[in-house]
Amino acid sequence: MSRFGPEVVLDRPAWVHPTVQLHGKIRIGEGASLWPNAVIRAECNEVVVGPFANVQDFAMIHVGYETDTLVGAYTSLAHHCVVHGAAIGESCMIGIGAVVMDGCEIGDNSIVGAGALLTEGTVVPPGSVVIGSPGKVRRKRNSFVDNRLNAMLYYRNGLAYAAGRHRAWHGPEHEAWVAAERERIEHEFAGRYPSDTAC
Repeated sequence: MSRFGPEVVLDRPAWVHPTVQLHGKIRIGEGASLWPNAVIRAECNEVVVGPFANVQDFAMIHVGYETDTLVGAYTSLAHHCVVHGAAIGESCMIGIGAVVMDGCEIGDNSIVGAGALLTEGTVVPPGSVVIGSPGKVRRKRNSFVDNRLNAMLYYRNGLAYAAGRHRAWHGPEHEAWVAAERERIEHEFAGRYPSDTAC
């Protein structure tokens, strides 16, 4: 029997650390990874973590009273960040210690910098870099490549942890994999965003 409740759906995640806490109506997508002491609660509404997303150590996700919390595919929620009743697009990076509050909408391929505070209802267009408290868009940058690569690093690391290997980010094999994966993602970027310059 699962140690999580009946409304927690795990759709073949890469890795769920034993200390993770999941309570309420939650869906975790294929290839996603949940790292030490991450907490997700959904006493009302719903939390959805998309495919190949990652929720890193000590991150906290909670629903809003009126809003679901949605985390897009290939998005990284870095250590100690808080996402509360917000919608985060695909291929985003929410930095260490950032706080994203109720009703926020973060567009695809964006970065929210470490320690940023996004107040309720903030809307961030796709391809933005947000920093500060309160968080403001400081520049436009399509961060698809870097953010997608980070998510795939966590996917690969999650598979390694599931196999009992804790040094997957070390050595020539890892370096070769990173180079090949970056090239693959850059090719995808060029096809999807031909008007942008690869980052």
